[in-house]
Amino acid sequence: LVYNHHKRELQTKSTDIQHDFHHLILSVQHVHLDHHNCLETIAVKGYANELTDLANRLIAIKGVMHGELVMTSKR
Repeated sequence: LVYNHHKRELQTKSTDIQHDFHHLILSVQHVHLDHHNCLETIAVKGYANELTDLANRLIAIKGVMHGELVMTSKR
């Protein structure tokens, strides 16, 4: 996720969603890109439908400029 960290309530909403899906989240990395923008990389593991739901909810938060779910199988 790439977002402007000055956007009101964005981080609170993101954290609330992540807590709702805590059983899927392995780790979260937060990187400050510049004075305004942050990159958050979330490593997840679980069923595709649950991961898609999590990603869609996070990407839909007002203020998220870019978000993408990238999946692979464990073959």
